[in-house]
Amino acid sequence: MKILVVLNMRGTAMGLLGKAITEAGGKAQYCAAYCGEKLSPSPDGFAGMVIMGGEQNALDDAGSPHFPALLDLIRAFDTAKKPVLGICLGAQLIARAFGGQNIVGGAAEFAWQEVELTPEGKADPLMAGLPERFVQFQWHDDTFTLPEGAVRLAGNERVSNEAFRVGNGCYGLQFHSEAGRATVYDWSTMLRDIILEKDPDWLKDLDRQASLHADVSDRASTMLLRNWVNLLAA
Repeated sequence: MKILVVLNMRGTAMGLLGKAITEAGGKAQYCAAYCGEKLSPSPDGFAGMVIMGGEQNALDDAGSPHFPALLDLIRAFDTAKKPVLGICLGAQLIARAFGGQNIVGGAAEFAWQEVELTPEGKADPLMAGLPERFVQFQWHDDTFTLPEGAVRLAGNERVSNEAFRVGNGCYGLQFHSEAGRATVYDWSTMLRDIILEKDPDWLKDLDRQASLHADVSDRASTMLLRNWVNLLAA
């Protein structure tokens, strides 16, 4: 089971998603599209596709010239009825691919935050086994409107569209389910200056925040990501 993983910035960590893929006997084939590596022209040979996050916004075709081809590829995977998972920027690009409006700025979230399932989310196989409210790591500034025909799966007081499904099996997650405790600590070192601009007290408070939220978030993320990998086999 081969999965195409599209990378939109350097230093992208697969984290808990990589573990879920490996556990299921899957293999990730990475495409570093952010530095000019060509995307696959079609879904042939892949069981599904993952679109990872990035620092750019989903309308930045000038800075990310692979975006138009990626939008076409999202729609091609959907037509082929092969599951797609978009995380953060990836979710915003899925929304764009199906006609949603990208809203740049005004929706900033950072650190572990609670999200709540909608009634549709409770019934969706991606969220099977999850509680109605659960914590996930967040790091984004932008949001989007849902495309026509999309199903909202989760939200919170700050951002209405935290998770959605559209088409034949495309899922968008605004939160970072891949970011387990280890990834959050790595980001806090690698991207220290960027993080301190968002939250000057983050490094001083990280251990306390992690002790409160990391284990619970990791369990929810692992369940959600295993559910998505199971959809590939199905």
